[in-house]
Amino acid sequence: MTDEQMPVKIRVKTDVAHEGENETFELSLFGRLFKKDGSTFLKYDEVQEEGVVHTIVKLADASALILRSGALKMRMIFEEGQRLNGSYESQYGTLLVTTDTETFTHNTTSTGTGRAKLVYKLLMQGEAVGIYTMNIHYELEEQL
Repeated sequence: MTDEQMPVKIRVKTDVAHEGENETFELSLFGRLFKKDGSTFLKYDEVQEEGVVHTIVKLADASALILRSGALKMRMIFEEGQRLNGSYESQYGTLLVTTDTETFTHNTTSTGTGRAKLVYKLLMQGEAVGIYTMNIHYELEEQL
């Protein structure tokens, strides 16, 4: 059985706070949305200096998962109040990535618009690399 994939516009805004410094990254692109087993999946491609990165974001009731493949390989798992391990493959080998999720919310409307918010501490090989606030907003292309 194939799940219907619908075209969506996705906006991802990530604020990173680390050692008194703040950075903001914003991404606005088109992707695909599908639902499976009660979860919402967003698929999109990002073009970066290293090449194309394929991203899948899984938004479930109490958890989220971000999988990236292609020029960058990463797996991060988020569950409110939990410290969970993932991985990041770099030219130096596979590194341990840990997410310590403070907040996870995901809300959708009947029209297919949705918002997710993740606030988490990110650790790489056990070292803190920052506090991330990620806001994901998506809407079906027909809504535009």
